[in-house]
Amino acid sequence: MPPLTPEPPTSHARSGRRALFAWVTAIALTVALIAAAGQWAANRETAFQTDSIRRAMEVHVLGLRDTAGKYGYLPLTAGMHPDVLAALAHPQDAAVRQRANRYIEEVNRDAGSDVLYLIDPQGFTLAASNWATPQSFVGQSYANRPYFIDALAGRQGLFYGVGQTTGEPGLFVSAPVRSESGAVLGVMAAKVVLRQAAWAFLRDPILLTDAHGIVFLSSVPAWMYRATRALSDADLGEVQRHQQYGDRNRFPAVPWTVERGDTDKPAYLVRTDIEGRSRRFLAVDEALPDLGWTLTVMADHAEVTAARERTWMLGLLGAGVLLLGGLYWQLRERRFAEQRDARRDLEQRVRERTRALDEAHAFRKAMEDSLLVGMRARNLEGRIIYVNPAFCEMVGYGADELLGRLPPYPYWHPDDVAQHWRHNDTMLSGQTDLSGFESRLRHRDGHEVITRVYTARLIDAGGQHSGWMSSVVDITAQKRAELRQRENDEQLQHAQRLASLGEMASTLAHELNQPLMALSNFASAAKAFAEQGNQALLADSLDETVAQAQRSAEIVRRIRGFVRQRTAGAEDCAVSALVANAMALLQGEMRLRQVRAEVRIPPALPTVRGDRVLLEQVLLNLLSNSLQAMQATPPEQRTLEVEAEVVEGRVLIRVADRGPGIDAALAEQVFAPFFTTKAGGLGLGLNICRTIVEAHRGRLSFADRPGGGTVFTLELEVST
Repeated sequence: MPPLTPEPPTSHARSGRRALFAWVTAIALTVALIAAAGQWAANRETAFQTDSIRRAMEVHVLGLRDTAGKYGYLPLTAGMHPDVLAALAHPQDAAVRQRANRYIEEVNRDAGSDVLYLIDPQGFTLAASNWATPQSFVGQSYANRPYFIDALAGRQGLFYGVGQTTGEPGLFVSAPVRSESGAVLGVMAAKVVLRQAAWAFLRDPILLTDAHGIVFLSSVPAWMYRATRALSDADLGEVQRHQQYGDRNRFPAVPWTVERGDTDKPAYLVRTDIEGRSRRFLAVDEALPDLGWTLTVMADHAEVTAARERTWMLGLLGAGVLLLGGLYWQLRERRFAEQRDARRDLEQRVRERTRALDEAHAFRKAMEDSLLVGMRARNLEGRIIYVNPAFCEMVGYGADELLGRLPPYPYWHPDDVAQHWRHNDTMLSGQTDLSGFESRLRHRDGHEVITRVYTARLIDAGGQHSGWMSSVVDITAQKRAELRQRENDEQLQHAQRLASLGEMASTLAHELNQPLMALSNFASAAKAFAEQGNQALLADSLDETVAQAQRSAEIVRRIRGFVRQRTAGAEDCAVSALVANAMALLQGEMRLRQVRAEVRIPPALPTVRGDRVLLEQVLLNLLSNSLQAMQATPPEQRTLEVEAEVVEGRVLIRVADRGPGIDAALAEQVFAPFFTTKAGGLGLGLNICRTIVEAHRGRLSFADRPGGGTVFTLELEVST
């Protein structure tokens, strides 16, 4: 047997190197596989957390949009109320503003908003739901607020910021208040505090930032009013100009570090310290363009790290793969159970939110059905797709009779069919008039309904134009009221003339008595002179007879011109002539009452523009009142003074007497209709006088006269 030949040392070395290489390769491959598995697990956990964040974000977005959209209707509908329009038309009338305060307070209480308030075009609050509280908005200026600027420009405003009055942050929703012609009269705004109380109990951070990147709502208090990006000078100036966050002029950066990996993935990593402990979160942003905000929801990144480390441990403990497999399975099942629990919890929350949305929809539907304004929606073809009960009641047709109908509609007035077609074609072409238009409708029972129609585009949930929504306001009663008011004004003026004529009856008899007696005397004298053949004295007597006849005719002409219902219209009137004509009608009464007149009118006084007969009526009424006021005054003190002057381009005519004056307790009622202190008086004289003067763009006022008596001042424009 031949001796064994030992393997050469080089063979052992090569074998050892191969084994070492195999081990190294196996270890490297194992490490690579473990690293790949760990990265796969990390990516999977990241995707799962991103999906969980998305689902949670949908719930938060629904809540935010529901809060913002829930009150979007409130300023628009509240601004249509007559009390609101009256407050804007008469901002100095305290009673009108108080009615507006109480109406806005009631609407705010029913709607559930925090504050509802009315702003005039200068930015000052006229009425508010918190008018009776120490922090009332009434009288405050919000002219610098974007929501006021947007609404004053005719757009709906939406703005989040710190209240200038209360210092409490909230969401401000605004809408323009329009007149019947469509002009913006003011702004109605509502404030809603976003009370996200549930955020305080969330495990992971959640925050809202505005268009400038400033955090205004966060579950982490230390991040409030910090910026997620550097603010430009323009952004900082805009925030300070609008006082969006009170007096804050610095917005330091949020204390975190952002790490972004793949730009195609929506999630990114945030490193920060919370309560002294270093934390890492996976964050996802959701832009809310309709609100101008960005919602950021975070989840603890420790779950991603834990998934990677678990996978590494499983790879390293290959010998215990079954044990680790079982452990992984158990952990996996636990995780799935947690996912199922989280899914069930999420589904429950979604059901609750859906139920809340259904209730909110039912509430809005009930409010919509209770509106007095008719609502009608049509698709792009002009087919009616919605009507509310107010519209059905307005035209007398039920919803089942109107839905699906194409024009011509059954409520079109047969005399205005061409006009209805013209309005319909204008609407379908997209040329709607925001100021609205008047339309005469025919009720089912045959009576006419005068309406004003406002039409706007109907936008669906996808942002597409799907039709037209019209608000139909019944203005029949308003039109009738305006007609009755005009008729009443004319009748009151005529009644005042007749009343004044009755008061002058005795004066007229006295005035005519003298020229008639003179006519009789001169006629008798003329007869005697004719018999005597004295031609000179006969001619003088006849001349005097003619003069007295002309005087009588002039007196009658003045009275007839005063009583006549219609006048010649506006003309240039000399103040001296107006006063002289009025004084001429009262000469007899002045002699009976032993009143001395002092008239001081400069000869170079400019003329005034107006209706001569109406202005003479005003002066006659003032002079007559002064005469009657001095009835109890001693005769030697009965002086009636009339003077005129020009002050700041306007003519002032003053009528002063020496009567007892006007009691201070009755001062506010002097110009009220049907108020009188004279027995048998109608109480219309001074009220109609003021109406006539204001129609001439003038002003009528009174004051106590030093030494006793009253001075009435008539202020009129100078003729141009």
